[in-house]
Amino acid sequence: MEQLRKFQEEFIENSCFRMEESLRMIRISLDKISEEQVWEKPNPALNSIGNLILHLCGNMTQYGIASLKEIEDERNRDLEFSTEGGIAKEALLTKLSETVNQVKTTFWEITLARLLAKRKVQGFEFSGIGNIVHVVEHFSYHTGQIAFWVKLLRDEQLGFYDGHDLNQLNDE
Repeated sequence: MEQLRKFQEEFIENSCFRMEESLRMIRISLDKISEEQVWEKPNPALNSIGNLILHLCGNMTQYGIASLKEIEDERNRDLEFSTEGGIAKEALLTKLSETVNQVKTTFWEITLARLLAKRKVQGFEFSGIGNIVHVVEHFSYHTGQIAFWVKLLRDEQLGFYDGHDLNQLNDE
């Protein structure tokens, strides 16, 4: 049982680390663009950065809070994509940061039984572990989209890993 508890702690710790990493990258990205650029759409088939942030907050709340805590899901997914502005980038960052903090708290609070139990979310059936993997993966996926969009707008590197030697080989 002790090893299972350690596994749970390690899994949650690494999941929270990855979420903080994505949040850090989005902050760096938003610092490089204007208020207007937050709501620009490259074409009608794509979403603005503002829409992606609203979408991340909705998705993380649905999978990472409501489902894991087994509370009512009040998500309005269509609104995440239909909003066309009116929210400043600082307010978007605050909303995203608060959502990430609530999700991380939820991860640490849920029981091992809830981590293993399955529950339907968006019509799919996932265990709590599945929900956490989804939250982290989905956050990372859209972080990459935001970074790409900012690089396209600015024609510059974002410096996510400045000061780190990414060519360093693994220890053997």
